[in-house]
Amino acid sequence: MKGRTVAWSLAALLSTMASVAVAADGPLRICLDEDRPPLSMHHRGQPDAGFDVLLAQAIAERLGRPLAIQWFESKLDEDSSPQLEANALLSDGRCSLVGGYALTQDSLVVPGMKTARLPDFAGATRDDRRRRVALGVLAPSQPYVYSPMTVVLGPKASGRKIGDIGDLAGLRLVIESGSLGDAILMTFDKGRLIDNITHLVPGRDDLLGTLQRGDYDATLIDLGRFDAHRAAHPDTALSASGYYYPIGANRGYVGLGSDPALIEAVNKALSALAADGKIAEFGKQAGLTYLPPREPAILGDVWTKIIQR
Repeated sequence: MKGRTVAWSLAALLSTMASVAVAADGPLRICLDEDRPPLSMHHRGQPDAGFDVLLAQAIAERLGRPLAIQWFESKLDEDSSPQLEANALLSDGRCSLVGGYALTQDSLVVPGMKTARLPDFAGATRDDRRRRVALGVLAPSQPYVYSPMTVVLGPKASGRKIGDIGDLAGLRLVIESGSLGDAILMTFDKGRLIDNITHLVPGRDDLLGTLQRGDYDATLIDLGRFDAHRAAHPDTALSASGYYYPIGANRGYVGLGSDPALIEAVNKALSALAADGKIAEFGKQAGLTYLPPREPAILGDVWTKIIQR
């Protein structure tokens, strides 16, 4: 009996080791949002593109593994969030890493719910869209790009010098309701800009389109979003102010805390690519205004910081 127990234990150990070896040699599966230019884009009939696609290819090459991208579509509702969607994808084994993840304390806390629905993803079945996934605990990589908010100027305000939010006084401001930019503008200096702010409905109104027409003078949006607009509209009349709001988030990969070896390997690859100048080069190729990560690596309570300012 003792001999059979030892033999069984040895067989189980060898089986586990074989599984680990297969995982290490198998494809590196990374989840990317299919419609987040210039970070990641996946459209039928067109080659996959974007900064995160280039970086994922380089990471996989550094790890000596083929790359397999799991494309997903992020749609928010009352039962979902970017954090829960990423966790569900990872916990369901759709991928080992989610790229382009905003590294904030709030986005990395242990989820307050035990299960969540999967976002729509390439290859999803009807059952996939209905079921809920038991969630794990997220673990971040080191950051690889900094994503700040920036002031974008309309044609009538072109050339306006913006060194602080206060320099927007007197301009006709437009912002999407409930956005981070909305919170920043509405709370600035105890509401000093409120009378000059017009709110639009996200997803229904065209924020940058109204600014382009000259209906308003300025807005405050994510820098990557403006990069995407310029790529799609090379002749745009909108201009970058060059001002970056001082509270911004780094982006990196996120995986599950149950696989620390993968996160460690990815961090080594990111460090090597950054040292070689490759990450900045990928940003340039993708049309991204690349800014290297800044401290703190993981942003704290952004809402408190905004209100305090």
